[in-house]
Amino acid sequence: MKILITGFDAFGGEKINPSTEALKNIRKNILDCEVITTTLPTVFNESFEKIKEEITKHDPKIVICVGQAGGRKNITVERVAINIDDARIADNKNNQPVDEIIRDDGENAYFSTLPIKAIIENLNENNIPAEISNSAGTFVCNHIMYQTLYLANKNNNNFNAGFIHIPYLPEQTVNNNLPSMSLDTIVSALENIIETSIKFYGKNDLKINAGKEH
Repeated sequence: MKILITGFDAFGGEKINPSTEALKNIRKNILDCEVITTTLPTVFNESFEKIKEEITKHDPKIVICVGQAGGRKNITVERVAINIDDARIADNKNNQPVDEIIRDDGENAYFSTLPIKAIIENLNENNIPAEISNSAGTFVCNHIMYQTLYLANKNNNNFNAGFIHIPYLPEQTVNNNLPSMSLDTIVSALENIIETSIKFYGKNDLKINAGKEH
């Protein structure tokens, strides 16, 4: 089995993106499965063209996209992607879509096909703070999650896919009070997520409570 895990390049004035920094340290073989890593451009349509190319090339059974969520303190496993681009800031090619549908022939939303409940339970059991997020935003992170699940849906769901948001690295928060997480912890979290996704491939997710009131 092959697993594709992606990060993004730096955006929004940042010099680094923790997702790409973490991918540099991910093990290339986990539970006898090949782990393939690639960095996507933080650009709306180009990001999908890149990941589509990688999926076609490698035929992975699991695709895990990872991105930075400045201000969040936990590893957040996204539950759903919505069919809208509405950018607060411009992407790295100066695109700033407002209320644009991603796919005219797509669903209003697609739910992650990763075992999101099992993932957060295993992370928390390993003392890595994690929770489910019910909004991936409306920037490139949501865009790539939606596009990847759209592609899987159009291909009879022949691979599982989802999105993970990670906090800033400590060096990104030197001049502010925003939360951060060490690179070692982020790498451990992503390797744990890969392991859990492999173990639950073809199986039902855990049935545990992870709901929120708001």
